[in-house]
This record gives sequence, structure tokens and C-alpha cells, in this order.
Amino acid sequence: MSLLEPQEDLKVLVETLNFKQKVDRSLQLIKEGYDKYGDGFVVANSLGKDSVAVWHLAKRVDPKIRGFIVTTRFKPKETVKFMNEEVRKYPELKVYKNDAKIPDKLYETDPNKCCDILKVEPVKHAVEEMGVTCWVTGLRCTEGRTRTDFKEVEERDKGLIKLNPILIWKEREVWQYLALYGVKVNPLYTEGYRSLGCAPCTKITNEDNERAGRWIGTSKCGGECGIHTRPLKVNVNGDGI
Repeated sequence: MSLLEPQEDLKVLVETLNFKQKVDRSLQLIKEGYDKYGDGFVVANSLGKDSVAVWHLAKRVDPKIRGFIVTTRFKPKETVKFMNEEVRKYPELKVYKNDAKIPDKLYETDPNKCCDILKVEPVKHAVEEMGVTCWVTGLRCTEGRTRTDFKEVEERDKGLIKLNPILIWKEREVWQYLALYGVKVNPLYTEGYRSLGCAPCTKITNEDNERAGRWIGTSKCGGECGIHTRPLKVNVNGDGI
């Protein structure tokens, strides 16, 4: 049976599969997805630990798999440097950015709008320009309170499949994989960050929740930028469908 079909309870898989079984499952999901969607199969690389693990897995399946990065004017200099290094190494990673003028400190007054403009819009552009029919993410269901209802294979936008191949991995298993294969990661992790985003909206915390340091002091605290919750397909009027 194909792993792209509805599967077992994710909570059971999180706790019962061992590390090797999870890696094998992730590789199989990526292989089946790439076999089915071909050049429309594209990896979204946020440059965080989970994304670089997925990117490494994808490259093990087929070096020709493409990817895209969304960056913003507020990314930390360490992330920008790491991004440039990754793009030099993998020219098939295309970078998208929205340079539209926005109100000063919009990330404080309306963080949802800031994320919509600087993150969601570039992802829409990437999906359209690269002809994406299946995009691949580093989402994990153990990562935080807003990420427990995702599935390994989803179709939140009609005609656009989202594949979450490491959804059932735990944080320690991501680090185990990265260490095992010597995958280079964003240097900000050495400073104590567990979840990386834009500089004004990302802090180091002692909370158990990995994403607790995101958007502290706002209604978005520990939440989502919108890439995984907003429509990404655009119609002729430029609106989400």
C-alpha cells in the first residue's frame, strides 16, 4: 500500500516507530511523491533544522529535486549567510522575497499582516512560478500546539498537495539524523535557539514548546506565520482559492 494514502494514527507512529523506521518511512514518502509528481515536486526550505533534514533526505532520493527558500528583510545575518552558502552549494534552490513597502515595525502592530506580506505572498509566487503540484515541508506534529492536526499528505489547496515527510519525528531524532549524516545547520542553534524566524520575532526561551520563542508578547506567540494555514494557490484575480 502506498504511503501517500491515508495512514495509521500519527500519535501511534510517533511513539512506536524507531529512528531507522521513521527515516525509512520519510525516504519512501519522498520517493513516492517524486515518482508521482516529477518536476512539480518541490521542497520548501526554511533553513531551519527540520527543513535541512528534509532537504538532505530529498537529495538522497534524487539529486535533481528542486527547492525554494523564502527570506525576508528581517532575517538574522547568520541566517542570510547560511542561506547564501546553501544556494551556492545547491543552485537548484531558488530564493523568493517580497520587497514591498510596509509600515515601520508592522511586525509589532500587526504581525499577521507582516507575515502575510513577507512570507505567505512569496510562497504563493514560488508555487506559481515553479509549477509546484506537491510541496514538501519540515513540519513535525511534536513541534508545538499549532502543529498537531497536520497529516503526512494533505491537500489544503485544491490541486496542490503538501507532503510532510518528517511529521512524526521528535526533535531529538532530527538532531540525531543531522549528526549522523554531518548535515550543516544554521549557526544560531549553537546560541540556544530551537525555532528560527525573523530577528524581531524570535527569542531564546526555556519553555518546553519548541516554538515558544516565536512572536512573544503577541496573539501569535508560539503560533504560525501563515504559510501552513493560508491558501497558497492563486486565481486569475491574484487571490487565494
